Amino acid sequence: MSLKRKTLELLKRREQVQQGGGEQAIKKQAAMGKMTARERILALLDKDSFHEYDLFVEHEARDFDMDKKILHGDGVIIGTGTIFGAPVCIYAQDFTVAGGSLGLMHARKITKIMDHAMKLKVPIIGINDSGGARIQEGVNSLAGYGEIFYRNTLASGVIPQISVILGPCAGGAVYSPALTDFVFVVDNISKMFITGPEVIKTVLGEEISMEDLGGARVHSEITGNAHFFAMSELECFEQIKKLISYIPWNNLRKAKAFKSKEPKKTLKIGEIIPSDPKQPYDVRDVIKSIVDDSDFFEIMENWAGNVVIGFGRIAGDTIGFVANQPLVLAGVLDVDSSDKAARFIRYCNAFNIPLVTLVDLPGYLPGVDQEHAGVIRHGAKMLYAYSEATVPKITVILRKAYGGGYIAMNSRHLHADFVFAWPGAEIAVMGPEGAANIIFRKEILEAEDPEKMRKQKVKEYKEKFANPYVAAAKGYIDSVIEPEETRKLLIHAIQLSSEKVEDRPKKKHGIPPF
Repeated sequence: MSLKRKTLELLKRREQVQQGGGEQAIKKQAAMGKMTARERILALLDKDSFHEYDLFVEHEARDFDMDKKILHGDGVIIGTGTIFGAPVCIYAQDFTVAGGSLGLMHARKITKIMDHAMKLKVPIIGINDSGGARIQEGVNSLAGYGEIFYRNTLASGVIPQISVILGPCAGGAVYSPALTDFVFVVDNISKMFITGPEVIKTVLGEEISMEDLGGARVHSEITGNAHFFAMSELECFEQIKKLISYIPWNNLRKAKAFKSKEPKKTLKIGEIIPSDPKQPYDVRDVIKSIVDDSDFFEIMENWAGNVVIGFGRIAGDTIGFVANQPLVLAGVLDVDSSDKAARFIRYCNAFNIPLVTLVDLPGYLPGVDQEHAGVIRHGAKMLYAYSEATVPKITVILRKAYGGGYIAMNSRHLHADFVFAWPGAEIAVMGPEGAANIIFRKEILEAEDPEKMRKQKVKEYKEKFANPYVAAAKGYIDSVIEPEETRKLLIHAIQLSSEKVEDRPKKKHGIPPF
């Protein structure tokens, strides 16, 4: 056979395999409002940058008449490409082929591209759309999942790992996304759960829809399993592209630097915080008044809203922000917000991203529910994460910093590199009202006008203790600054601490309060 004929045969085979499960299966996928695996890859990556591997791989199962079934590509597409010119490795499960079910060769394709990503030190993106383990292959399917989980763990903190849930992700399959750095979900398309509605009905006798059990909103708003929520697949891909622009290829690099841009002049940083210390405000306005072009990319926006996390740029460099949000629960720390912040802090530290912490909180959330939910253990995760981090760590106390919350939000005592405070900052063991009621309890009760005496003592406590100058006098704060100086000082502090060296005890690893 001539080379020309062999080339024509190759093209014919390639076209056939690229049809996945065939025309009817593709139509069914479209009817569910879903793009095909190949369409997703091409929509996400730069034009003409995708290079596919293992196109002709087939399963090796022989039981249950599987030897008679041809599953093109074994239900998953793998390859490499670029996003904004940055190289990535990618795989996408093909639901049109046996429901995207995972068998041994399917798993080997995924682990192959994961190994490739580790070798090349580039991000790995996994698009999940699968009914779960391929039952006909028995324990081989379970072995495949185990190999994937093992590689997720090895890659953690070495290369960015991104999971995109664009269909069902059930049973053991959910643990790979849970081990990755960022999980993206899309409304009415993403479904992620360990046990499906049928099992719950059989075991517990309860009726529940797939959407209510593990839909996109559930994981974005309730469980905290998802970091980004989108209304469409294309919106989701734009979110991924933006994320890629903020993070480095691997843990040995720094994120790409961009040209510095001033924040938008419409945001006046000195006018954001109300004069009444009990009035809330949106801390995102403070962040936007600091970062380049006022562009802030928030992460986990819909979950644990009392803490805000995300990326922005200062003088062109990527910065990770952790900030209390006075609009939600007065910005207190609780079980969920501690988890949210601690994980983000560790991500930034692993990938050489400086941390800026903005503080305004009355402390940890009190109550029996929080105590029983383990707020001590969860709260300790933040203390561990900040103490462990060796990237530049800068803190700005905007308003309230009380009790254990003051310590946990990257205080000097957790070895922040620089700590600044605005003139209105209140730093104390507890709020002035509560402190005065305890310290001056006898004087207040014995006064002719207890309420007048209480107000007087609150004022006295504020003047004497709840201000930034007491902490500054002890060296716990480096400088009390005007709000308008914040960006300039942050630029200086980040540049100054970018080459710092910290000696840490030699050890295999620490034992964080997981």
